[in-house]
Amino acid sequence: MDSWLEIIAAESLGVRGLCCRVRLPARTLVIDPGLALGYRRGGLMPHPVQVTAGRRVRRAIVRALGTATDVVLSHFHGDHVPLVAANPYQLSFQDLPPQVGSLNCWSKAEDPAGPMGRRFQDLKRLFGTNLRIAEGCREGPLSFSEPMPHGKPGGPGGTVMMTRIEAPQGVFVHASDIQLLNHEAVDQILDWHPDIVLAGGPPLYLEVIGPADRRIAWENGLRLAKGVATLILDHHLLRNRQGIEWLADLSAAVGRRILCAADFMKKPRRLLEADRAQWYRKTPVSDTWHADYARKESDLRRHGGQA
Repeated sequence: MDSWLEIIAAESLGVRGLCCRVRLPARTLVIDPGLALGYRRGGLMPHPVQVTAGRRVRRAIVRALGTATDVVLSHFHGDHVPLVAANPYQLSFQDLPPQVGSLNCWSKAEDPAGPMGRRFQDLKRLFGTNLRIAEGCREGPLSFSEPMPHGKPGGPGGTVMMTRIEAPQGVFVHASDIQLLNHEAVDQILDWHPDIVLAGGPPLYLEVIGPADRRIAWENGLRLAKGVATLILDHHLLRNRQGIEWLADLSAAVGRRILCAADFMKKPRRLLEADRAQWYRKTPVSDTWHADYARKESDLRRHGGQA
């Protein structure tokens, strides 16, 4: 693991998210400080094994924010930002360290009237004048993209902002939720000449991702794999086991290993959402478990404790 770049949250690490910390000589950035567990999958709530992993990751994000100078928000989905109205498996505003509002915040823009507008306004109140709309901007070692599609152009997910960071060890690009389904986003990444890219791969678990989309994702995956020294693909890609096969096929096609977040961090792959049904068969859960957990966490937050 490169100590200057730490991936904190991703599907191969047991949770939904794409949070990382980047240490520079004079500042420390946390990108996309959020997580989720997928509230229902195949009719099942998160298994306690997932919940345990989520708690661990949530604490790690809070610790990272406690020593950060900057925060980057690529978009406002609940697995990427803290939330005022968080469910028991997400990062709540009440979990955040008290000094978080004093950090420099580099944010994607959002239409206040749109579905993510309330979350944007909540974050704007949290960071106050420290929140800066960063799309298309550059500041010192940081560069930010113009809005890029969240998956397919014109899709329901809206847009995301990608981040380029110049570190002494090399150029790092965080390309959240592009899903490799848009050529323009990949063009921008390659134009930035990165050494390491962390990107969200295609959501193969969704039926709407048909043969044409898979072909586009494959072509863009090949382009990135051939143009970047270290390519890390995770997030939507690893919400089912097809993603592992896809990574292996891509690695074989380019003749070198394409990583997931767990590989980069030298940790075991823990595809807990992909394996949710198996966990329920292996370790059954009582009918009241989730209600009891939600009540306990609510009590902890109400009294200032960290769940």
